[in-house]
Amino acid sequence: MAPFDLIHEFYDPNSEAYSILVEHSEQVTEKALKIAKNVPWLNPDLEFIKQAAMLHDIAIFQTDALEIGCHGTYPYVVHGFLGRKILEKKGLPLHALVCERHVGVGISCEEITDRKLPLPVRDMIPQSIEEIIICFADKFFSKDPNFNKREKSIAEVVESISRYGRKQTNRFVEWKTLLNYS
Repeated sequence: MAPFDLIHEFYDPNSEAYSILVEHSEQVTEKALKIAKNVPWLNPDLEFIKQAAMLHDIAIFQTDALEIGCHGTYPYVVHGFLGRKILEKKGLPLHALVCERHVGVGISCEEITDRKLPLPVRDMIPQSIEEIIICFADKFFSKDPNFNKREKSIAEVVESISRYGRKQTNRFVEWKTLLNYS
C-alpha cells in the first residue's frame, strides 16, 4: 500500500492543502518511527506506522479550515472520523482506526456527549501501540503554516492539551512514560 497514491486521489499536488498535509504527515511519520524504534519491547509494527502516520489526516480536505487550504463543509474536529470512512472504503480498517482515534489524545464518549461534538457517540481513544505512537507524535507538530516546520517541546504540547482537561493531559503523560520518551 502506497500512502501517496491515496493522498493523490484526494489532493491536487499543487494545492496548499496538499503541501501542508504532506509536510505535516512526513514530520509525524519521522517522529513516530523514532519513538517506535525506541520501544522495541512493545513490538510496534514499523511498516504500519509508516503508512498510517502518512494517512492519519487524509480527510482534512473535507473540513472548513481555510488557514490550511481546506475548503470543505465539516468542522475540523470530525476529520478523524471522516478519515476513517475514507480508509474503510479503501479496505484499510486498521489505518482507518488511526484516523478516527488520533484527534486530540483521543475523544471519549463522555467528551463527545458533554461537549456536544458532531461525532458518533463512541470512544475514539487510541488502543493499539501503533495508534498511541502516531497520536503521541502528532501532538508535536502543527499544520498551521506559520508554525508547521517547528517541533513543539513537551511543555508546549502539555500546555496545548491541558485546555481540554486533566484527563487528556494525564493520558498524554501516561503515554510519555509508556513510550520511554524524554
